[in-house]
Amino acid sequence: MIPSLPAAPLVDDIIDRALAEDLAGGDLTTDATVAPDRDAHATFVARSELVACGLPIARRVFERLDGAVQSEIKVAEGTLAARGTALLEVRGRARTLLAGERVALNLVQRMAGVATITRKYVAAVPSGSRTRIVDTRKTTPGLRVLERYAVRCGGGHNHRDMLGSAVLIKDNHLVAAGGVRPAIERARASAPHTSRIECEVETFEQLTDALDAGADVLLLDNMDDAMVAEAVRRVRARNGGDRLFVEASGGITLGRIPALAAAGVDVISVGALTHSAPAADVALDLSV
Repeated sequence: MIPSLPAAPLVDDIIDRALAEDLAGGDLTTDATVAPDRDAHATFVARSELVACGLPIARRVFERLDGAVQSEIKVAEGTLAARGTALLEVRGRARTLLAGERVALNLVQRMAGVATITRKYVAAVPSGSRTRIVDTRKTTPGLRVLERYAVRCGGGHNHRDMLGSAVLIKDNHLVAAGGVRPAIERARASAPHTSRIECEVETFEQLTDALDAGADVLLLDNMDDAMVAEAVRRVRARNGGDRLFVEASGGITLGRIPALAAAGVDVISVGALTHSAPAADVALDLSV
């Protein structure tokens, strides 16, 4: 199923800021070399295998410049596209296509890159496993809504989208609060009743404290595979342990996914989906 696009006002705001950044002084080269009434046809082409993503966003770039632009998306979002596949076709004034080319390509390359690496992590989860691959807040400032959408196109899931979305007690919160127990107790006393309390732990001692304090979700941070397996065993051995949600994070690589899933974690959160995704190789070929 194709994920729902981010809300139009959010997308338009990102696009408008990107266009303003690129066109604040106009397009000197295009204006000097291309006649204003010249029409053209542009095709976005995959130069390597990738997961298609961001094509409606790229189309919107040109629409923000000229409402008369016509376009056709050739590949559905989330589809694995082979090298040489035509992804999107756009027709309109040549000046419009040239003015929007870089912004449209930047967004597609970034989003398809995130979707493509996410698909690899999702594919590494053993068949039949209940483990989900999720993103983190390690996103490009200003582009989170697009990158989170790209993760969904790649078959992954989203973690909290902002600090106000959930209670997640991390290592620095533990330092400031004075430890696992006081942090969880304070969160329990003040957080909305609808919010689960998630606590990050790095040692078995912290794990025990978090369980005793009544954490709802346990984030196993920077534990190796053996530690994760033992931590999950201890969680499930506790009374009601099957109802607790367990997340693994920190130092996650593609090769670790099968072992972590086999250990029984519910979620593997991977910062690399967004902070280290290489740009997809997409080109724009113009013809008149």
